[in-house]
Amino acid sequence: MNNKHNRSLLFFLISFYFLGISVYIICYNGQPAMAALPTSLNTNSRWIVDESGRRVKLACTNWVSHLEPMLAEGLSKQPLDSISKKIRTMGFNCVRLTWPLFLATNDSLASVTVRKSFQSLGLLESVSGIQANNPSLLDLPVIEALQAVVSNLGQNDVMVILDNHISKPGWCCSNFDDNGFFGDKYFDPQLWIKGLTKMASIFNGSTSVVGMSLRNELRGRKQNVKNWYKYMQQGAEAVHAANPNILVILSGLNFDADLSFLAKQPVNLTFTGKLVHEVHLYAFTNSHDWENGNVNQVCGNVMNSFMRRAGFLLDQGMAPLFLSEFGIDQRGTNVNDNRYFNCMMGVAAELDLDWALWSLVGSYYLRQGVLGMEEFYGVLDYNWCGTRNSSFMEIISSIQAPLQGPGVSERTQYKIIYHPSTGLCVHRKSLFAPLELGSCSSSEGWDYTPQKHISLKGTYFCLLADGVGKPVKLGILCTDTSSEWETISESKMHLQSKLTDRNHTAVCLDVDSNNTVVTNSCKCLSRDKMCDPSSQWFKLVNSTRSTSSSAVELLSLPINEQIQEIELEDLKGNDDQESSTQ
Repeated sequence: MNNKHNRSLLFFLISFYFLGISVYIICYNGQPAMAALPTSLNTNSRWIVDESGRRVKLACTNWVSHLEPMLAEGLSKQPLDSISKKIRTMGFNCVRLTWPLFLATNDSLASVTVRKSFQSLGLLESVSGIQANNPSLLDLPVIEALQAVVSNLGQNDVMVILDNHISKPGWCCSNFDDNGFFGDKYFDPQLWIKGLTKMASIFNGSTSVVGMSLRNELRGRKQNVKNWYKYMQQGAEAVHAANPNILVILSGLNFDADLSFLAKQPVNLTFTGKLVHEVHLYAFTNSHDWENGNVNQVCGNVMNSFMRRAGFLLDQGMAPLFLSEFGIDQRGTNVNDNRYFNCMMGVAAELDLDWALWSLVGSYYLRQGVLGMEEFYGVLDYNWCGTRNSSFMEIISSIQAPLQGPGVSERTQYKIIYHPSTGLCVHRKSLFAPLELGSCSSSEGWDYTPQKHISLKGTYFCLLADGVGKPVKLGILCTDTSSEWETISESKMHLQSKLTDRNHTAVCLDVDSNNTVVTNSCKCLSRDKMCDPSSQWFKLVNSTRSTSSSAVELLSLPINEQIQEIELEDLKGNDDQESSTQ
């Protein structure tokens, strides 16, 4: 950047100073560690809040405990306390802990010790592993082992949501497993209510358990809306009567993909402030659409459907919506999953959803008759020692902290420019450096104006397209087409501008191999099934949380320091130019 340009910019900055124009300064030190578990959680419109009314965002992982052994997976691989600490270290603040109904309704089953449960299944190697890693659990009844897991999670400041995943212990789910809907062979509604009541009572007074999910993935030939209201409302009332402190979480129909019926008839309960709805969404929810279609079009269609089936609850403020299952094959080789995930991350950030990732599990004791089956959707590796995919975890971490909601911050709402495929946000190292991707905890605060300008919050600096393959830049002359940005494509994640050349060439925001934000020809907008648009997918996401902004820090300095900073930038730029020519 030459001296003449910098001096002009300096004059403009000084003009700001004397006109008294305020600058939006935002500071963020990262997500604060949870010092203690909340006394209880409640709801406020679409938000989950603590006893003080401050938002608590559920950023959970699913820990499977509903299979035939009836013990939380992984305890033959690692000590319980180590697993709980790993969960917290990875940034999760809660666990959706699954359990089978018969554990609460069949006393003979519940009283079987962990050792005998495993021996009856021929899991002798797992018995040895539990003896080595968790000897205190081995001779506990399985119901007490569940309590021990819940207690240890709480000791590590991890909240627990108890999820009644299935009735008969085993893998879930299919339309024909007789566990799907009220009246199925293994799904007697009165027995179910009895089991919910017992489990809610057992954990009444627990500092760990903050919610109960009444039933996972209702499904099958018998499912119908009339009985959904009848029994889900009865179940909710029973849980609340037994434990009024916890959230009551209701799933929908069709494998928990459909809550659309609530638009016409909300749930009618005698209590308030505790109701949450949950929804599931995977790539395979839509078969192989992601790999067989144009990704922009599939993303748009799937997310429009998601909003009709569940997301409308947020718009109407009826109740919080908990995305209690989503996830991908973390080996990175599943095209269907990979394409879905980039789209899902954009929506999860935009809606600032509460969520639970499937899953924590690195491997199973026994799943569908297979000993030691590996779980490629799990965040932990086979031996539960480390993370399976560190890049995946970096992306997930970008949606763990809340962006908005009661008590998150007193700041005026602004936008971040979020890049779903990396989990990063657009920010700057200094006023004159190129825009690049970096941690969303240090991203800029932006405004999107009625004139379609993307401007730095509290300033007149706007984003300018400078050419195909060239870095975007900030400028103050926001009067031509290169300063106008609009969302295009069915995914609503392409940000398009038009250059000031003769043809007004259309370009889209993009990222190069160095994570520098550039513009390129817009790609994959329609038809092409092989094209990957993810580098050009961005979301303008609302936020009110405090964050840091190096780009506008200069504007908050005294004028003499602004001059020094700009002169230093001049010198650095000249040095760089000289070194490049030598």
